Formats: sequence, C-alpha cells, structure tokens
Amino acid sequence: MTLTLTPYDAMPEALVDEHALGGLDPRATYDLVAAALAEDVPTEDVTSAATIAADTRGVADFNAREPGVVAGLGVAELVFRMVLGADVDVPLRVADGTAVQPGDAVLTVAGPVRGLLTAERTALNLACHLSGVATATAAWVAALEGTRARVLDTRKTLPGLRALQKYAVACGGGVNHRFSLSDRAMVKDNHVLAAGGVVPAYQAVRAAYPDLRVEVEVTDLDQLRELLDAGCTEVLLDNMPTATMAEAVAINAGRATLEASGGLTIERAREVAETGVDFISVGALTHSVKVFDLGMDLREA
Repeated sequence: MTLTLTPYDAMPEALVDEHALGGLDPRATYDLVAAALAEDVPTEDVTSAATIAADTRGVADFNAREPGVVAGLGVAELVFRMVLGADVDVPLRVADGTAVQPGDAVLTVAGPVRGLLTAERTALNLACHLSGVATATAAWVAALEGTRARVLDTRKTLPGLRALQKYAVACGGGVNHRFSLSDRAMVKDNHVLAAGGVVPAYQAVRAAYPDLRVEVEVTDLDQLRELLDAGCTEVLLDNMPTATMAEAVAINAGRATLEASGGLTIERAREVAETGVDFISVGALTHSVKVFDLGMDLREA
C-alpha cells in the first residue's frame, strides 16, 4: 500500500507558526520533507508492513548520544505528522538551540509503530544533520567568546537545504550571511579580475544597485586601502596571515566591517578573532559538518 502523506493544510497551526517564526518557509519545509519521504518510501515500508501488526502502538524517544546543541526537532516532528497525521502524539520536544548531554531525550513521539518506523530515518537524517550544524557553530561561538568577532555562515550549503542549514547555524549562535546571490552584492576575486580592479568592481555594483549592501573581497593591504578611500564599508579579508589581518584592522580604523575568511580552522579561531575583525566566516559549518549522534529508541505504549 502506497504511503499517503497528511496534506499541508492539516498540519498543526502551532507547528506551522513555529517554523515561520524561526525564519523558515513552512510550505517549503513541508515540500522538502515530502521529497525526502518520497525518496525513502516510494511505495511502502515493506519490512514494517510485514513484521508489525497495523494496530500495534508504541512510543519512540530520540536520545542524544553525545554532547551538543540540537536543531531541526520541529522538522523531525513534521516528518512524523506527515506520515501519521492526527494519529501521533508528541509529549516531549526540547527547543532547538538547547545544549544536551548523552542520554537526554530530546523528542518523544507516540503512535502506530509501523508509522513511527517508516518516519524514523527521514526524521533522524534531518535532525542529526541540523544538530551537527548547530553543534559545530556553538563550538566556534565558544572559541570566540570574549572577542568582538562573530561567526558567519556562507552559501556553501547542500542544495535544497540552505534555509534549514542557516536556521541551524542560528540555533548554534551563529550569524547568517546572505541567503542568495540576490540578497546583496559580494565582489570576489573573479569579479575583480573581470572588472579591472577592486575599486572599479565596487563602483560598478554601487552604481547599478545604489541601495544594496556591497562587500568586497581583498587579498592584500593595498586593495584594502583603495577600497576604504572609495568608501566601501564591508570588506572580506581572504586567506591572510594573522599578522596581516591585524595590520588590516589598524589600517581600517573602524571605517568598514571586516570579515576574515579562507579555510580557517577552529584551532586558529581565537588568534584571528583577537586581531579585531568583526566576523569570521566558516564554510565548514554547512558543507562538511559531522552529523550529531541521535538515536531513536522504541518502547511499548
């Protein structure tokens, strides 16, 4: 029997509102989960259908198996509600952004066991990945504590998951950079090459989009000086040694916000932050993060 998902309009209003308040598009999140379920259950969960009576009910706990920060539990709840509709109860769900320890229950769902197991992997895949993003972000935030620097994400996200990954970064205490190429301009090395220099590139964007924020990447201090003289107020320092970043901060003298970027590791985070930069952008938060270890444990109702 083919799995039939509960329609979007039947989702609990409180859950839909929660996603919207978190900066997510509830309909887009529903559609993403629907695609994930279609991938995992194109027709039916044959193992559960064969081994579990249709009227068997149970309770499933999502338990943390390592310390970290959780995110995506509201999305996990959505998975179960899409599979089970009104025939599911969620007596426990900790807030996204909560720090947890091994053994902590972070989500409890109750309902027909067949449906719980059908939804399990999709719910875990999303919650484990997003909690991994939040946990990694929180580690960077902790490494920068006491400095002015804040952690930024990037557009180096997994296709289709950008909104959720950036949401998870925020859950971990990080700051979202631009969401798309349309949000604001960011002049990189290839733009500079094509335009004939950092200042011509900056001025071209400023002329075309006078009300848009413009950030320009520089690779040396001469480029920084040129941009500051041209009035640029957002500069990315790309792949600079720590000492050079410190010089850049001194030259800048508070005129522009400075973002450090370029393969930075958490081991180097504090020394970079102590140069006085405003932001450190970290692509690894989303493009290669380790998943957080959550497990679903079934028990009798």
